[in-house]
Amino acid sequence: MLTDFVMADQALATTQSSESVLESAVREHARLVYRIAYSVLRNPDEAEDAVQDTFLRMLRYGDKAGAIENLKAWLARIAWRVAVERRNRLFKSSAGAELAIDELPAQSQTADRLVAENERNAALHRFIAALPEQLRDPLVLAAIDELSPREVAAMLGIGEAAVRSRTFRARQILRERMTAWMGERK
Repeated sequence: MLTDFVMADQALATTQSSESVLESAVREHARLVYRIAYSVLRNPDEAEDAVQDTFLRMLRYGDKAGAIENLKAWLARIAWRVAVERRNRLFKSSAGAELAIDELPAQSQTADRLVAENERNAALHRFIAALPEQLRDPLVLAAIDELSPREVAAMLGIGEAAVRSRTFRARQILRERMTAWMGERK
């Protein structure tokens, strides 16, 4: 009977420990997880769902979460995978329809300038989406989500030099395509 009490007490302590680790992780890393999910999904509602899925996966990981060496990188990796999985499901269910990108205009812009900027942003998003995955993923994580090359390398399972090289190449391609696109518009 005493051993049952001790085991129940240990289980309760483990549950409380897991919950406190989860609570701390949500407080510290929820913004990062959301930014990663949003950068992949480009939809606030879907990104919020991906954030919840990410932390649910962490909760399922249980008491082992406290032993993770770099929790930020680990959560970023999970968030990236969850968002990519969700994006793939969305694309399959929508038969390739593009997700809407919501942008709020600045108050001081004229209508012409706003239209031109929206067209540029839409073209840039199309060009980013058209990049090969091996170039697009490091670019999005490094430039948009502002993760360090070390964090991107850990998330994607590649070296830091590869992250830098792929990001540089992706930017070159985007610069060339944007320059050509701007030349066509004149």
